[in-house]
Amino acid sequence: MKTKHLFVAAALLMGSLFSAQAQSKKEVFHVAGNCGMCKGRIENAAKEAGATQASWDADSKKLTVSYDAASTTVSKIQEQVALVGHDNAGAKATDEAYAKLHGCCKYDRTAAAAGSESCCKDGKCKDGSCKDTSKDCCKNGQCDKKSKKGKSCCANCTKS
Repeated sequence: MKTKHLFVAAALLMGSLFSAQAQSKKEVFHVAGNCGMCKGRIENAAKEAGATQASWDADSKKLTVSYDAASTTVSKIQEQVALVGHDNAGAKATDEAYAKLHGCCKYDRTAAAAGSESCCKDGKCKDGSCKDTSKDCCKNGQCDKKSKKGKSCCANCTKS
């Protein structure tokens, strides 16, 4: 009887560990910005939206976020980053939010738009931009998997 209880307890423990691990996600996507002030603003916005960790690299313009999928989505994080003035792979800042940025933080919006276009949202292809919107073919805001014929699963995906 004692062995049975130990087996059940071990199974429950392993199940809870696997479910907790499955909810933790990590994403990397383009966020426009220039300097250390941008870094702080971008990382804080990501954390406000539910990211457990956020790190923006000024050279590559990439934001790496870790988050609990049960609490937030990459889309919510991208929207919050846009609210503080930074165009990114999933959301564009309003002109008003961009205008509030400090002078050294004002990036070239036309270049940022060309580099941050994405065919993916929440790990799925956006409607109208992919051949099969049911496929989970996106990673880091870009098409990840290939179709059977070796072509990208998205028709209009651009590089960031």
